[in-house]
Formats: sequence, C-alpha cells, structure tokens
Amino acid sequence: MYKVFQYSTKRLCYSSTGTWNSYEYLPMGYVSDTLTKEGWYFSIVHNGSWHWEIGDSRDQLYLQLSGPTEVENHWYRELLPGESFESVHAAIAMTTESFEDAVAQMMVWRRTMRRKNADNEKLPIIFNDFMNCLGGDPSEEKEYPLIDAAAEIGCEYFTIDAGWYARGSWWSRVGEWEPAKERWPNGIHKVLSYIREKGMIPGLWLEIEVMGIHCPIANQLPDDWFFMRHGKRVIDHGRYQLDFRNPAVREFADGVIRRLVEEYGAGYIKMDYNINAGIGTQRAADSAGDGLLSHNRAYLEWLDHIFIIYPDLIIENCGSGGMRINDALLTRHSIQSSSDQTEYTAYAAISAAAPAAVTPEQNAVWSYPLFDADLEQTAFNMVNAMTMRIHQSGHLARLAAENKVLIKEALDYYKGCRHLIGSSFPFWPLGMPAFDDKRFSLGFYNEECAHLALWRVEDEGDCVIIPLDGCKKKIREVRLVYPKDLPCSWEYRKKENCLAVSQPAKSARLFQIIYA
Repeated sequence: MYKVFQYSTKRLCYSSTGTWNSYEYLPMGYVSDTLTKEGWYFSIVHNGSWHWEIGDSRDQLYLQLSGPTEVENHWYRELLPGESFESVHAAIAMTTESFEDAVAQMMVWRRTMRRKNADNEKLPIIFNDFMNCLGGDPSEEKEYPLIDAAAEIGCEYFTIDAGWYARGSWWSRVGEWEPAKERWPNGIHKVLSYIREKGMIPGLWLEIEVMGIHCPIANQLPDDWFFMRHGKRVIDHGRYQLDFRNPAVREFADGVIRRLVEEYGAGYIKMDYNINAGIGTQRAADSAGDGLLSHNRAYLEWLDHIFIIYPDLIIENCGSGGMRINDALLTRHSIQSSSDQTEYTAYAAISAAAPAAVTPEQNAVWSYPLFDADLEQTAFNMVNAMTMRIHQSGHLARLAAENKVLIKEALDYYKGCRHLIGSSFPFWPLGMPAFDDKRFSLGFYNEECAHLALWRVEDEGDCVIIPLDGCKKKIREVRLVYPKDLPCSWEYRKKENCLAVSQPAKSARLFQIIYA
C-alpha cells in the first residue's frame, strides 16, 4: 500500500526582537502531548532577541529553539576561515507527569546554575519608595518619615527609587548619576547613613544602560558609545542606548557603581531599564542583530565583573517591572521585579503565575497599600507577596495604625518561614491563573510543610473547594496563618484531601499545611 506523507508548511512561531525581550512573551514555554502526557518545558537562556517555533515535518513534530535569526530578528554574522560561533543556550525539562513536575525540574536547574549568593538564602524584606508612594519624586524631607515607618514595621533594606539624581523633570536628562542638590541639601550620603542608623541597608535606583538625549554629557561623547543605525544614534523614549561592547562604556559604568557603593554607601541597586533599543546596532557588526547579540553578551560579562568586585551587593533585575525576565540575567541577579502593575487586585494573578518562570526566592512582588486602604485591601497586598520576595511600598507614614499592625503581622510571619522558600516548589490547585480569573490559588511545598495562598477577586459567593494533592505528602491539619483576625471560615476535609474556604469579596488568605 502506498503511503502519502501529509504535512504543512505552517509554523506556530513566537519571537522577540530587541532589548526588552519579555515584553510580549517570556523566552520560555511548555509544549505537551495530551495523549501521552509527555511535556517539554524550555527556556532560551538569552537576554536579547529570540525565536522559537513548532511545526510538522513529514510524520513528526519538531520544536526549534533559537537566539536571534536573520528572518525574524535581523541577525547575520559572516565567519571567516578559522572563526567559530557559539549559539545562545537553552534548557529543557522533560516530564511524563504534569506541567508542575516540569516547573519543579526547571526550578532545580535554575537553583543549580545561578550565581551563589547570600540574598537568596536570607531573603531580606525590601522597602522601595516608588510604587503608590513617592513615584520618582524623592527628597530628604519626604524620606525621613518613610525610613522611620519602614524600620518600625521590620523592613531590612530601604531603596530610594528614581529621581534622586535630578531636579524637576528628569526622564531625558538621566546619565550622570550624581545626586541633585535641590533634593538632598545636606548630601544624599546623610540620608543613606540615617537608613543604616535605623538598622536597614540603603539602596538606590539606577538605569546604567541608557543616557538621556538631554543629558549634559551625551553630546560630549563619541558615537561609538551608543547604538547606531543608518549613521545616527538610536533613540527610544527620549534615551540613547549605551553599547557595552565599548570598553570605555564599561569603565564608565564601573565608576558609577563604585560611586554609589563606596561613596554613597548603597548596598542595593535597583537596576531598571525602560526602553527597547530595537533590532540592534550596525556599528562594527555584520548586522544590527549581531551588534545587539554582542552587546547582550558584553553586558552579562560586565555584570559578572561587578559581582566579583562586590559579591555582597544586591542588584535587582528590573525592566519597567518584568520586561526582561530571562534565565541569562537570572543566573546573575538574585532578585527579579515581577511587574510594575499598580492595581493590587490585578497584580494577584501575576504574582500567582510568576513562579512558573522565576524561582520564588528571586521573584519580587510589590505590596503597596494606599494610605486610605482598609484592612482587607492591606491584607490582600501582603498575601500577594508573602510566599516569595516582599517589595514593601505605599505611604507607610500615612497609613492608619491598624493597617501598619496588619503589615507587621505579615512581615513577622514571613521572617519565621522565609528560610523554607528557597527549597519550595509551586503547585496550582485551581489551575494556572489567567489575568481575568476571579478565584485562584498558589501553593508551595517543601520537606517541612506547605503554604497556600487563596485569592477571591470577585464579589462574595459560594465557598471554593481546593484540592491539596499538590502538597505531595499526607496532611495532618490546615491553619489560617494570615490575616488571623479578618473574617474567614475553612474546613480541611481529610477524606477528599481538600480545603473548603469561604472568604469575603476582594480578599486574600494564606494557609499553612501541616504534614502528618
């Protein structure tokens, strides 16, 4: 019998081009066979352009993982005789069990491959003055009440976010990274010293890869400091992109870090990145995409160099929140901003889904109750962050006393259980959350116990039944651990191995699951 092969030329393709390489999709994914239950979780380990596709060839499917390509990402490099090229790397976790099993396998790989550091063991609580707080307009007068309030509730790091380096509007003027005298009449070092006096380590915001088009030194620098296309400097959102292939750029960046750490006393840097420099740079490259790839690799080498000089310095990876979540950067950085979402109920779904892509001990989640928040809103904010890394914010000095008590209750509990986070693995009893879901949950299990966060974004309704098979062990009891004094009723049903919970509308609760 003659067999006719049937196949198509259709591909399912996903790509990202530029320096914001997770602004639409993360450079990772999961494909599975619903019949055999075989699944592949993959990650393209790169901080620049990437491409992956799945398609059919004859009688089988294929999965292609790639860094930049010519067709999708404007990448081309010519190799001369004797030259070689190494592609970007990829990691793959295979499973015949479930997506959660693949996530756990990938999490083991991530914990093995990343830079060894104390931050992922200690998990200090970080206050940052930006979100729903000062919003990029800090000053000496505004910081002191916040510093006092952050120390009072138990924060361990205090970060001054954007704006410390300029008077008035600063977006297109960034690049010198010198304190603005108008904001710090007595010197920024005095404020950072006060943070240390209050028992916290100070931090500063930085965006080292860009220089504003109106920065006073930008026109004094040669073009080879910047991304170039068509003979002109690349501009995005009022900024130039610095080219880290240039040794002079790396030397300049070294000097900025040295000044922040050694002169000002910063022990934490929020490394932000708020532009997308597009397809790359044509200067000294076979293609714009090749210039970008070489810059990406040079930037990683610079990060490695900085961590050798300052091994205890914490540098947060941030790109307008989570626009640069990738395993190339996360093998270096100990902490990753998950989002700049400003609505706490919308943030919940992001927080609940994020451990599929980032280890919980690296995943920073904002908790930022507004100054007029009620108790449920405050508790909701805290549950968003309590199973991972807490980025505390909001106008703490203006919060009602009862709200500050509720925040301190969360931070105190967190300090008692955070040593377990770095050995925990996630599970999703109600399935992976979608952005518009009204009920969802996130659990973490380890050898000692498990924790389960439960969110109810919708109006009040029936109780929700949460299966607990994801805990992996026999359960003795379930406890509500936060918030302890707000309305909630629950019952652990041992026979069905599930938890039945009734809670108010727009509320979040955290449970501890005790093993038998």
